[in-house]
Amino acid sequence: MSNIYESAEATLGFISSPCLTKVELRVACRGISDRDALSKPDPCVVLKMQSHGQWFEVDRTEVIRSSSGPIFSKIFLVDYYFEEVQRLRFELHDISSGNNGLRDADFLGAMECTLGQIVSQRKLTKALLKQGNTAGKSSITVTAEELSGNDDYVELSFSARKLDDKDFFSKSDPFLEIFRVNDDGTESLVHRTETVMNNLSPVWKSFKVSLNTLCSGNHDRELKCTVWDWDSNGKHDFIGEFQTTFKEVRTEQDGKQIQWECINPKYQIKKKNYRNSGMVILNHCKIIKMYSFLDYIMGGCQIQFTVGSGSYLFNPFYFTASNGDPRNSCSLHYIHPYQPNEYLKALVAVGEICQDYDSDKMFPAFGFGALIPPDFKVSHDFAVNFDEDNPECAGIQGVVEAYQNCLPKIQLYGPTNIAPIIQKVASSASEEMHTKEAMEYFILLILTDGVITDMADTREAIVHASHLPMSVIIVGVGNADFTDMQILDGDDGILRSPKGEPVLRDIVQFVPFKDFKHASPAALAKSVLAEVPNQVVDYYNAKGIKPKCTLAQRISLFW
Repeated sequence: MSNIYESAEATLGFISSPCLTKVELRVACRGISDRDALSKPDPCVVLKMQSHGQWFEVDRTEVIRSSSGPIFSKIFLVDYYFEEVQRLRFELHDISSGNNGLRDADFLGAMECTLGQIVSQRKLTKALLKQGNTAGKSSITVTAEELSGNDDYVELSFSARKLDDKDFFSKSDPFLEIFRVNDDGTESLVHRTETVMNNLSPVWKSFKVSLNTLCSGNHDRELKCTVWDWDSNGKHDFIGEFQTTFKEVRTEQDGKQIQWECINPKYQIKKKNYRNSGMVILNHCKIIKMYSFLDYIMGGCQIQFTVGSGSYLFNPFYFTASNGDPRNSCSLHYIHPYQPNEYLKALVAVGEICQDYDSDKMFPAFGFGALIPPDFKVSHDFAVNFDEDNPECAGIQGVVEAYQNCLPKIQLYGPTNIAPIIQKVASSASEEMHTKEAMEYFILLILTDGVITDMADTREAIVHASHLPMSVIIVGVGNADFTDMQILDGDDGILRSPKGEPVLRDIVQFVPFKDFKHASPAALAKSVLAEVPNQVVDYYNAKGIKPKCTLAQRISLFW
């Protein structure tokens, strides 16, 4: 039997990987003091992870207004590797009213630990250290839970009718909280809706939550739902509560309307004729099947460097004058007879991984920022092989040879404009989007010296591209200061266009090559491509696009 399984692995292309576990982290704080003694802080926690000695933001919670003891509904999802030391930093900030960014926020404290510490203790509480590593009265608690079993999501939408009015001069401002009751009797916050102002019959926005988060995969697990009247001072008024299970909730899918009485236990005891404090109605329940990266790949989705199957991975080389004369050994473009330059090292490291998902091994390669023969006018998206009708190169080696042959024929110029290249890929990805099939996913690899002069246009292009089946990978080559590149992460952790429009999803991965100069090519490729599987899955799942043939179906066909 083992031989059969080994044959199945070889046939389906299974690749062994390190032991990986998905972990959910929930965060709460206590005893937060505001720098302004007349008001409570508006806290937000930023999660950072250390990589190569530097801290990088992973995610951040929502902002809770006027709270000294916030329980955040945002759940951090991280990959846990037993064999690695994963250093985490939780930073607490007081966000200025009307602005969710960190630029004008007050730093209230931080806590550093390893993911292993949290996982081993399940609940870790430590003091928040202020500037100078001095401990104050505030603390942070991080709770870990392993994700296992069903990865499906459920989309829910609630409304209410005739809620109690808790305000004297206006109507209540209700919001709904949903808690999962755990085996030990504790409660975990699953979701907090937005507040609907001045309305006793609110309709809250629909939301998605994983079944693991909602009920740990147990459809009979108790869910506690609480309705509050929001107050600006953080002392929200209790309206009522009810209990249910996902087993009951999912019956809405059968066309049965579900509603619950919102009960205030104190009123139930004190008031003789008390019936309820309003009704909460489930308007919509939809189970969303979540597919894996392998489901899409084995279903025929092409994620590759090539044009042959209709999907693209463009390889733009940056021929700006800032790189120096390629005949000079100090130039980033210098072609050493025995040692590849940083451009080629990055290209080969990434290309050798991506070519496995290619059907014909033909890679189009483009460059910009150079004066191009015969008229030597500046171009920002020219074919490296000078064949505009057929920019494809045969294999990674073909790209390398086209690049090397191109260098003596052009004049390095500038500026470094990458928006045209992004727009070129986006144009092709847009055509794929209209097919509504998971057949082609586009990846744009950018190799740059870091001096991007069209940042506004670049942000605009990336925001547009975030709606399409594509990802953008940027490798910073050379020893330039890449600080300006962080603008691609946005002031508030979300990249925005110059007009303020946010990206629909995170599609950009930036890695400075100098951090991997003395590491193996595999280490660079791992860092550069780490986000691609999630980006592919996020796009297709968000669009409701199923793989043409799932992994389970492939195994069934094999048998």
